[in-house]
Amino acid sequence: MSHHPSYTMAGLCVAGGVIGFARTRSVPSLVAGLGVGALYGAAGRLIQQNKDYGHETAVAASAILGGAMIPRAIKTKKPLPIALSVISLTAGSYYVKKIIEYS
Repeated sequence: MSHHPSYTMAGLCVAGGVIGFARTRSVPSLVAGLGVGALYGAAGRLIQQNKDYGHETAVAASAILGGAMIPRAIKTKKPLPIALSVISLTAGSYYVKKIIEYS
């Protein structure tokens, strides 16, 4: 069942990228949302099929999302970057825990 959070994060990232593009015509938001969403989706698929590196891929996606959102959250103090920062840290922590459990 650890693939569900990854699929959820994929959906959130894709939706966020599309919404960001629709509201502000921000191509970087669209590309980042689709890219990170695809990474989370790939991680979910790997985890679901019990293949190698699924949890590690989810941690990488969380690190990319957190790396982009945490500085923005600190700088702007706006709710969306703060929420994405917290969500990325939570998802990353969950998947690090899963990696440790399976080691």
